[in-house]
Order: sequence, then structure tokens, then C-alpha cells
Amino acid sequence: MPAMRLEGLTKHYERASQVVRALDGVTLEIEQGEFVAVVGRSGSGKTTMLDCAGLLMSPTAGRVLLDGVDTGQLSGRERAELRSRRIGFIFQEFNLLPTLSAIENVLLPLRYSGADRRAGRRRAEQLLDEMGLSGRASHRPSELSGGQQQRVAIARSLIGEPTLVLGDEPMGEVDTETAEMLLTLMRRIHRESRVTFLIVTHDLDLAAKADRIIHLRDGHLVGDERMECFGSPVAATAAGSR
Repeated sequence: MPAMRLEGLTKHYERASQVVRALDGVTLEIEQGEFVAVVGRSGSGKTTMLDCAGLLMSPTAGRVLLDGVDTGQLSGRERAELRSRRIGFIFQEFNLLPTLSAIENVLLPLRYSGADRRAGRRRAEQLLDEMGLSGRASHRPSELSGGQQQRVAIARSLIGEPTLVLGDEPMGEVDTETAEMLLTLMRRIHRESRVTFLIVTHDLDLAAKADRIIHLRDGHLVGDERMECFGSPVAATAAGSR
């Protein structure tokens, strides 16, 4: 069973009496344990697809299935519960609360989940240690570098032990060297935990280190490359192009 399946995913907006077709019938399967990069120009529909896949936005038409569950058949509360249990998020601008310490930011997703606090804190400490931040657990975001803040954000995305992690330009606010380090870190987590990663990026060099690259253009899926040995295309297909 795939980790995620998008079926005819469509999202249209009305803007200044015109219809903007952000997504236009995208069909895509992501297998359990894949590390997938999504690329395309600005306005291609990358973030809209990610928001629909993460249940942050409802599509105009089409279906989002997570682990075989048709999320369109769920109530708002059920969707929120599914999102909190199964999906972790990494954002471009870190989205850390400035008044909280690193470990408190990591623990935020558990605040309303009913999880055991002691077990949660042990898990947060373990994750920060894996991120190389055990000595920074009590530091606030303003006391951390951009790369360190994003490592806290990655730890936060994993605190609930999700099956799927979604990243929207997670390396977009750091320099090239730090971006490479963050990607290496995420790839290590992926190998060790087999969590499925779906990452939006504009950086084709970083995307080439994924298992698979999805290409979007004007709301359509126009390419799907499976990579071998980080950077060598195995096969490429095009679908949904106009």
C-alpha cells in the first residue's frame, strides 16, 4: 500500500474574476519509505500540492489517500487527528516560537496530543542529540544559527513519530553548505527510520540526491524520475503535460 496517493488532485482559485488553476488533475503515488523531491518554477503548484497532501488545504476536486485512508471522507476533527498522528512538517522559515527553548519547540506537537510528558521529553532529548544539539536544548531560536534552527524544526517534525514528513523549501533560508548538511541529516534519518519524505525544493542539485524527482509545471505533473546512486536517472516519464 502506498504511503500517499493523489488522484486527480485539482485546486482552483478565483482571483480578480479569473480562475487560477494551481493544480489541474495531478495523479501520483508515493511509496512507503521513499525520499521524493518535488521541483518546478514558482507558480507550478508545488506548495499547493504539499498543502493538500498534508491536509492543510482541501482540494477543489480529486482525492488524497494516506495509507489507504480517503481523507476526503473524514470530518474536520478526524483529518486533524490523522495529520497530527501521521504527518510531520518542515517549513522554509523554521516557524519556531521565539519565547520557547529548542526542546520546548520540539515538544509543541505533543502539547495537545495526550502523549506522556516524560516519554515525550525523553524523545525530544534523543532527537536533539541526533541533530547534534544536545548542548543547545535550553537555547531560544534567537540564540541559534539558521542551520541549528532548522535542525530543531526537523526534530519537531519527527517528535510524533510520523509515517510521512513534508518539507516546503526546508533548505531555502540557509546557505549552500548548511543546505547540504541538512539534506545529509534528513537522508540519514530516512535510512534509519524509513519515514517517507516529500520535499519541495527549487534547488535541482539537492533534488538530484533524492530517490525520485517529481516535476510540476503550471499545475500539471510533467515528469517523474527515479534516481539511482544519488543523481543518476533510472527512468523518466511524463504525464499530464499539455
